[in-house]
Amino acid sequence: MKLKVCGMRELENIEKLTALQPDYMGFIFWAPSSRYVSQPTPKLPDTIKKTGVFVDASVDYIQSTIQNHQLKAVQLHGDETPDYCSLIQKFNVEVIKAFSIKDHFDFTILDAYQKHCDYFLFDTKGALPGGNGYAFDWSLLNEYPLDKPFFLSGGIGPEDLQKIKQLINTPLPLFAIDVNSKFERSPGLKNTNLLNLFKKQLDEL
Repeated sequence: MKLKVCGMRELENIEKLTALQPDYMGFIFWAPSSRYVSQPTPKLPDTIKKTGVFVDASVDYIQSTIQNHQLKAVQLHGDETPDYCSLIQKFNVEVIKAFSIKDHFDFTILDAYQKHCDYFLFDTKGALPGGNGYAFDWSLLNEYPLDKPFFLSGGIGPEDLQKIKQLINTPLPLFAIDVNSKFERSPGLKNTNLLNLFKKQLDEL
C-alpha cells in the first residue's frame, strides 16, 4: 500500500518526512489553503513523487509550477474536465483527479475521465476542496465499478488502520492512502514520529 503525505511546507519538516520515505509528498498550490506553498520547495529523492495539488488552476500556472518545483505528479482537486486532465497529461506527470464524496456519489461520472488520468482520488466533501479533517462513508466505495486504481483521502488517522485493512482485503483497486490533517501539529507542520509509526503499521497490513 502506497502512502501520500499531503500539505507539506516547512523545510525542516520536509527533510524529516523525506527520511521516512513516503511514496508521494504533496504540496498545495492553491492560495486560499492554510497549507499554501509560496516558496521554493526542496529537491526530493527519486523514490518520492513530489505532487502538486491544484484547484481549477490555469494550464499555464500548472505547467510553470511543474517546471519550477520539479513535480512528478499533479493532483487536480477542482471541477477540472476530462479534456483539461488530458492537457495536463502532456506535461509528462502522473495525473491524479480528485472527487469529493459525502452521503452518495454517482460513479458513472468517472467514465469520461478514465483515459485522461492515472489515478482517481476520493476525498470528503466539505467546506474546502480538501483538508477538512473528517472521513466520508467508505462503504460507498463498494459501488466503485472500475479497475482504475485510486487514492483514499479525507480525515484519515492512526485510528483507521483496521478499516484500511478491511478495504485492502476487498477486490477494490485501492492504490494509496493519502493523509494530512490528522498528523499535523499545525497547518503544514506534520508530526513525523506519528507518521513513522503509521507507515510501519500500514506496511504490515
